[in-house]
Amino acid sequence: MSLRIVVTVKYVPDATGDRHFADDLTVDRDDVDGLLSELDEYAVEQALQISENADDAEVTVLTIGPEDAKDALRKALSMGADKAIHVEDDDLHGTDAIGTSLVLAKAIEKAGYDLVISGMASTDGTMGVVPALVAERLGVPQVTLLSEVSVEDGTVTGRRDGDTASEQLQAQLPAVVSVTDQSGEARYPSFKGIMAAKKKPVESWDLSDLDIEAEEVGLDGAWTKVEDATQRPARTAGTIVKDEGEGGKQLAEFLAGQKFI
Repeated sequence: MSLRIVVTVKYVPDATGDRHFADDLTVDRDDVDGLLSELDEYAVEQALQISENADDAEVTVLTIGPEDAKDALRKALSMGADKAIHVEDDDLHGTDAIGTSLVLAKAIEKAGYDLVISGMASTDGTMGVVPALVAERLGVPQVTLLSEVSVEDGTVTGRRDGDTASEQLQAQLPAVVSVTDQSGEARYPSFKGIMAAKKKPVESWDLSDLDIEAEEVGLDGAWTKVEDATQRPARTAGTIVKDEGEGGKQLAEFLAGQKFI
């Protein structure tokens, strides 16, 4: 029987761009380029490695987002994933982590799965809670923040590295895991992979396909939301000290004055 791996990925604003909030205090995604969250690339890589070591496996990438979110799916498909699912619905605008976990869990159940792999967090929200929330909704074990992961005989095994020790963890499939940026460098899509990705299937679902009511998600259904935001002040010119033999002393006085030392 084929090992069904679902990788959850997110289309995020480019961190190098000029990111800001829209009028409704959600992230303005129209004025900045987007891309596949870098931390999710590690999840795709681990899914591909598990697939390559299995007798029969299929990797599906799943994302929630607007039309442009297909770019994240194409990147994952060009890396080597087999197919993709895009959940798109106008009523999803402003959905928080709780709502996102609901949509992902419903989509994962509809797709069919044995193993769900996520990045440790998204590079825009950086909350890191969605994998655990998805596991809870699916009613399956969660093995999160792994720097090493493998699957054998219906069991997922991984290593979680802490500040003072490493843990070896196991769970029976089906299960949800998340991987860190220490799990292994993600492969770069080859030209052959990019061309092959254009022919791979991408399914599009909306809330009605998942039996989710609009009131359960979106900004109105969010459990958490931004109430107020203030623009970061523009960076000002720093203090320049001309060293004429007293530079070290002046530097120490500056650091002391700012209570850095």
